[in-house]
Amino acid sequence: MGSISRLSHLFMTVFLHNFSTYMVIPAITDVTMSALCPGQDECSIAIYLTGFQQVVIGLGTLVMMPLVGNLSDKYGRKALITLPMTLAITPLAILAYSRTRNFFYFYFVLKTLTAMVCEGSVHCLALAYVADNIPEGQRVSAFGILTGIGSASFVCGTLATHFLSTSSTFQVAATVAILGLVYMRIFLPESIIDSSVSTQPLLVKEAEVDATCSNSDAPAKIQVIRPMPSLGDMLSLLKTSPAFSQAAIVAFFNNLGDVGLHTSLMYYLKASFHFNKDQFADLMLIAGIAGTISQFLLMPILGPALGEEKLLSIGLLFSCTHMFLYAISWCYWVPYAAAMFSILMVFSSPCLNRLCSDVQIRSIASKQVGPSEQGKAQGCISGIMSIANVISPLAFTPLTALFLSDAAPFHFPGFSIMCAGFASTIAFLQSTMIRAEPNSLHKASSCGSLEA
Repeated sequence: MGSISRLSHLFMTVFLHNFSTYMVIPAITDVTMSALCPGQDECSIAIYLTGFQQVVIGLGTLVMMPLVGNLSDKYGRKALITLPMTLAITPLAILAYSRTRNFFYFYFVLKTLTAMVCEGSVHCLALAYVADNIPEGQRVSAFGILTGIGSASFVCGTLATHFLSTSSTFQVAATVAILGLVYMRIFLPESIIDSSVSTQPLLVKEAEVDATCSNSDAPAKIQVIRPMPSLGDMLSLLKTSPAFSQAAIVAFFNNLGDVGLHTSLMYYLKASFHFNKDQFADLMLIAGIAGTISQFLLMPILGPALGEEKLLSIGLLFSCTHMFLYAISWCYWVPYAAAMFSILMVFSSPCLNRLCSDVQIRSIASKQVGPSEQGKAQGCISGIMSIANVISPLAFTPLTALFLSDAAPFHFPGFSIMCAGFASTIAFLQSTMIRAEPNSLHKASSCGSLEA
């Protein structure tokens, strides 16, 4: 009963946070275009600026996700969830106040800096929190419910946007973000904490970290924070099992294609079919409803019958198919039809927004490590996805700007989305090779592996 109570408070926290995050997505493209290229449906500077922001955020999350996951293993999930939920409020408040060019640039800079910590952190830590409180055999269902909560918040946030003005959208989003933070601090109990460090500050001595591995008498050096997980730590974790490394490869290529899609999609739809905030909201609403139905109805039925690996492959197959359909859209209704594929692609990508992570991949990874390393495992997967977050905008932003301009070498506005579909196809092919075996007793860290 205690675990159910904990998870109910976690689900409400995730719902409120995601609601405030998702409801501004349909509006942000119009805000960006209005601030940078008023009165136009195609704007290269907006595309490049968005791509630059995604690259910087990807570099930041590449460093921060493994660090946040490691620190949460030591100091508790709640303590680490507080940081991204707090930082996410300020950028929303700026656009709630004004959306003129100067305020947009202020928002852009602050959003870029805060998203280096916030992007995906709450979802990553929520997955680790669920793993703390749910037995291994039930995690896929629990992860599915958590993702279903994300899809439900996506639907509710998008639906709210449809009936609000642009200014009201950001005002409501900022208010809900504050309510989510307050709710979390009051009601969410702390998850498992390592008692050996629960009373220690983040400021530690290097000698204390190495005490269990060495009897060296070298003088202690003071560091500002506990050592960050290194590349060697991530490689050690990737060697935990073949299934973990294969899941990481799938996560990389799936995120590469997913980020490529969302780098291009809204600007492509605006340039080709003159979509605006309400039409973006309608499109996302279709995908969100389909995803919610899938998570709450199809996942509990198909999960035990087919297994995680097959569900992942099915989801990726429909994911790359719907990207190809977007790319060759010949009429304004085709994107709406493509969005309906979310009812099955949700097994790999729970919603239209790239912040949603892969429930099946996360579940497979979770079973390959011990109970004290759940934050590290989820942080490692998030870090690998962050590498894709860096590479994808660098590749797809120039393609999008080129093929939406008059200088395109041939007429194919959806060419960048087609390329994103090829990346997702690679993820699908790799997913068919995964043969996951539970390995919960394995410890990825060793005496030579530094724990944050």
